[in-house]
Amino acid sequence: MKFTDGYWLMREGVTPAYPVEVLDVTTGSGALEIHAPTRPIRHRGDLLKGPVVTISCTSPMPDVIGVRLTHFSGGTAPGPHFELSGQDGFTAEASYDGDEAVLTSGELSLRVGRKGPWQLDFRAGGRTLTSSGVKGMGIMETAGGGHYLREQLNLRVGTSVYGLGERFGPLVKNGQTVDIWNADSGTSSEQAYKNVPFYLTDGGYGLFVDHPGKVSFEVGSEAVSRVQFSVESQQLVYYVIYGPTPKEILRKYTALTGRPALPPAWSFGLWLSTSFTTSYDEETVTSFIDGMAERGLPLSVFHFDCFWMREFNWCDFEWDPRVFPDPEGMLRRLKGRGLRICVWINPYIAQRSPLFAEGRDHGYLLRKEDGGVWQWDLWQPGMALVDFSNPQAREWYAGKLKRLLDMGVDCFKTDFGERIPTDVVYADGSDPERMHNYYTQLYNETVFELLRRERGEGEAVVFARSATAGGQKFPVHWGGDCESTYESMAESLRGGLSLGLSGFGYWSHDIGGFEGTPDPALFKRWIAFGLLSSHSRLHGSSSYRVPWLFDEESVDVLRVFTRLKLRLMPYLAEVARQAHTEGLPMMRAMALEFPGDPACAHLERQYMLGPDLLVAPVFSDDGEVSYYVPDGTWTHFTTGEQVTGPRWVRETHGFLSAPVLVRPGAVIPVGAVDDRPDYDWADGVTLHAYGLRDGAEVTVRVPSATGTASVFTVVRDGDAVRVSEHGSGGKPWHLVVDGV
Repeated sequence: MKFTDGYWLMREGVTPAYPVEVLDVTTGSGALEIHAPTRPIRHRGDLLKGPVVTISCTSPMPDVIGVRLTHFSGGTAPGPHFELSGQDGFTAEASYDGDEAVLTSGELSLRVGRKGPWQLDFRAGGRTLTSSGVKGMGIMETAGGGHYLREQLNLRVGTSVYGLGERFGPLVKNGQTVDIWNADSGTSSEQAYKNVPFYLTDGGYGLFVDHPGKVSFEVGSEAVSRVQFSVESQQLVYYVIYGPTPKEILRKYTALTGRPALPPAWSFGLWLSTSFTTSYDEETVTSFIDGMAERGLPLSVFHFDCFWMREFNWCDFEWDPRVFPDPEGMLRRLKGRGLRICVWINPYIAQRSPLFAEGRDHGYLLRKEDGGVWQWDLWQPGMALVDFSNPQAREWYAGKLKRLLDMGVDCFKTDFGERIPTDVVYADGSDPERMHNYYTQLYNETVFELLRRERGEGEAVVFARSATAGGQKFPVHWGGDCESTYESMAESLRGGLSLGLSGFGYWSHDIGGFEGTPDPALFKRWIAFGLLSSHSRLHGSSSYRVPWLFDEESVDVLRVFTRLKLRLMPYLAEVARQAHTEGLPMMRAMALEFPGDPACAHLERQYMLGPDLLVAPVFSDDGEVSYYVPDGTWTHFTTGEQVTGPRWVRETHGFLSAPVLVRPGAVIPVGAVDDRPDYDWADGVTLHAYGLRDGAEVTVRVPSATGTASVFTVVRDGDAVRVSEHGSGGKPWHLVVDGV
């Protein structure tokens, strides 16, 4: 939210109050409390007026400092609240010598002095990372009775800002205005399905605002040399997270808010959907699956979208008996072919659904202030929403889904969760404004935890559209309703990279676009992008996405890239494990892997798939693509052709290829199986070594379903390359050095 009219003036109706000095400081165990009046204290008469800002500083873990700004502290503390973690036994160092207060957490320190202009400095590595200066922190009162707390942190010259959720505009957020407010918005606007009040910089630090409701960010926009954030509240809490590298910032941020669960191996294979409004029954589904098998197209998951349930009954979680008279038998037949089954759900209950009356009578649906059930007609006639703040409602909802699991369903597409009203009353008394974004957290957690209980640890996976901070714990997420255009394909990639820089490890998108029907060229280009993503799903709105309906070459393209991904599973499984254990995304913006290369700061049409594979999707029919190659000699994975950087490269690719380059000095483990993702990745693995320098030593870890990894150490000694292995149990392996 903007409060100023240019640099000198305030907007009409806005009355600001800024801390101007430190009145006193109290030190506690690992904490500081600072009282900062908003007018100079010249004599005792100045002590009779406010406001005074109370600034409480703490640290949950090394290199992370939390700041709580408070105006009035007498109110209640309504939920919900983000679930944050700290390091057991850790205590920061707090000191005050009468002139300067200091809180030190690992390498990061917060400093504020009593003399001179107001300044709250965050320092690490011998320099100031960012600071809250004169007229940065403040209380903003508006003519309409609004009360906001605002903070502005200095943005150093050349610092780029990333993250703030899955945002489809430019990857670098400098110059943008971003409201953290989930919306069912598609992929072509400033709104987003997944809003995360966390940003990451290439200046050594990130920042997380601990407020689950609406947070307004002005990123070098209202004040062009500052990042501003504000909330309509009596308290504002934020954490500064020191890296110094972007990877370290993500590791520490996800340690604070939660690391992604590890999805099951089968989820990394190809998913095929019925699409949204298309007509289908068991015969249609079987024809799709037969067609895939006949054409040698490996398929791992089949997804039933909305109309597996009867119209106007969404959601009742009952198969439409007119179309699926024998759902148990159908699921048994599909699973007999080695497929996993996903079905579409959402948290909205239409009035015609039998669950509406049941939920209404038991108090499981969101209510209005007059006690009646909140309803509207947008999406489903008379629909209501499940009140996930009510533990009994969560158990009730999960119980309906358990019946489907007992039938043979393996996972759920947890759609929607963004259109959450604020004129409602929650069972646990939660603040509706704070629950608007957080609702999806409870929704996806309810479904994910059911899957974890019923299917076992490591077997739970959802396909979720909405999320907020902490939602990364419940993967996988997909990019929402994109159009069938190259522009939308590019905006989807920007959204996925932005989400990865916001703590989410796994991400997918609708191959070919959701709205409309792609022409064959676009479909084939999107296939390559989709199979070189974390998770891969063929899905559309009003048209099917089986490749033979486009052209025969689409079949070939899907076969080539699906089998390529499955052969890469030994590599991808380890990258997935890193997402789970370290919070690093599988699909990484170039700036994350190459923070020291200024040419990578704004790159948003290419990415790293894990640490060692550079992918540049082709966004044109004619196959022309331009991409940047960082320093060193890189190798095209499929052809062996070498490219030396740093420089820009322009190439032309047919539909059966795309730029996939291997990082210099990398060793890529390639599997012996190309028809399924869930195989013994170490059995028959081939280690492809690229550009190893003399004396180089590379450790390659190949996970397994049992948890025991095979570890290979590859060492170059002159012309010789030696490999030692541990944990493979004598399984065969092969070595290829520079293509030989």
